[in-house]
Amino acid sequence: MMENLTYPIGRFVFEGMTAAQKDEWIQQLEQYSSQISGLVAQLSEEQLDTPYRTGGWTIRQVVHHVADFSMHALIRFKLALTENNPTIKPFLEDRWSLLSDTKDMPITASLSIIEGTFARMTTLLKSMSIAEFERQFYHPEKGTQMSLKQFLSFTRWHAYHHLAHLQNAKERLNW
Repeated sequence: MMENLTYPIGRFVFEGMTAAQKDEWIQQLEQYSSQISGLVAQLSEEQLDTPYRTGGWTIRQVVHHVADFSMHALIRFKLALTENNPTIKPFLEDRWSLLSDTKDMPITASLSIIEGTFARMTTLLKSMSIAEFERQFYHPEKGTQMSLKQFLSFTRWHAYHHLAHLQNAKERLNW
């Protein structure tokens, strides 16, 4: 049960990318900001400060985390497109989740960040050639190379992984 609450859409696995998958993933990312906004728009402050699962982040922290990740994702795509195999900068998301802008701030600013970064990201992704999706960056935290096609798949998974956290919490708590 805990695995389902922690990884509601399963753990990330990359099995390649077809042209159809690329287009589908980009389309899903394009729709994402309206989906997350729609899920949290009517939540009260008390609901926003409720963990999505026991021991998990609050709904508020999840929304702010998605904004943090979206900024990093856009920058990682841009770095890999403009530099030869750059080393990206990981961020300590558990520590970031404890900062006041994540724990206490209203979610409106992060929803705007999500809308803006996903709009820019999907515009960029649509313009990329198949060859550009082969470009890579080095992820020092994981100690591995990551191609942009793999990172596109991960970015889509990550977004919908957190969307499922929010959806599941709303269903479980009858909101």
